[in-house]
Amino acid sequence: MIKEIKFTDKAIKQINSLLSTKDKGSFFRIAIKGGGCSGFQYDFSFDKNAQKDDLIHQNILIDKASADLLKGSEVDYVEELIGNSFKISNPQTKSSCGCGVSFSL
Repeated sequence: MIKEIKFTDKAIKQINSLLSTKDKGSFFRIAIKGGGCSGFQYDFSFDKNAQKDDLIHQNILIDKASADLLKGSEVDYVEELIGNSFKISNPQTKSSCGCGVSFSL
């Protein structure tokens, strides 16, 4: 179970909306991967299977390594003039790039 990561109502609503278009039993996966101009980036995808090291919250999967890097974070869904997106407020982030997609720890 994912205890130390908060999901806003808007994020949960959007995740459920996205999953309603996928095959029954699909999960929404949040991960942190190396890359981007600051070293790390958030990755959002769909997955049909939970892995052994995944933490599960409702229909959301986060692998243990990513969950450790997301500890204390809030996942939100924002609607802005430049587009709609998931936004993660991560207190462990030291800096982020100008585009807001990648960050460093």
